[in-house]
Amino acid sequence: MSNLSASVEKVMRLAPVIPVLVIEDIEHALPVAEALVAGGLPALEVTLRTDCAIEAIKVMKQVPGAVVGAGTVLNPDDLDRALDAGAEFIVSPGLTPRLGEAAIKREVPFLPGTANASDVMLALDMGFDRLKFFPAMAAGGPPALKAISAPLAQAKFCPTGGVTPANAPEWLALDAVICVGGSWMVPKGKPDPKKIEADARTAAGLAR
Repeated sequence: MSNLSASVEKVMRLAPVIPVLVIEDIEHALPVAEALVAGGLPALEVTLRTDCAIEAIKVMKQVPGAVVGAGTVLNPDDLDRALDAGAEFIVSPGLTPRLGEAAIKREVPFLPGTANASDVMLALDMGFDRLKFFPAMAAGGPPALKAISAPLAQAKFCPTGGVTPANAPEWLALDAVICVGGSWMVPKGKPDPKKIEADARTAAGLAR
């Protein structure tokens, strides 16, 4: 395992679930992060899908114990903006040579997205063997990842996309899966910190 893979695996092993967060109101960032960390989910993926995402990364980093990363990173410019805001890991829906090379150059823990065997082989060629499987359910669900990972056993995954409390245990039971990414703990709208913390605690208790 490369040093970059080891560094992202540390993030993946913090909890069974990495919350995938779409923060639309900057006022929600702090209470959401506090509730998730209190519930036992310290790794927080803030997707770069909203105007306040970069600011949300800065705010969430103030929460003791939070390990804040950026998701939906599409290119080197996104990566630089996220790292400048203090992101501690990077997640992408896919992998391009430009983005992969930028992550290697910046020596950042990086979880590139893969959806099939060719994607995984490209990632392995570039030195990445800790990967996101996305969109997890649309790409075939647990049976697909089980089949893909059989001949590519050095790769380990964080399935994201359609993962729910109901199917998360099936994903986590796969040998190739270290953790899953999910958004169910933080639905759209004004956050309910008590419910978020309770749902996070349940997610943190999932077996793997």
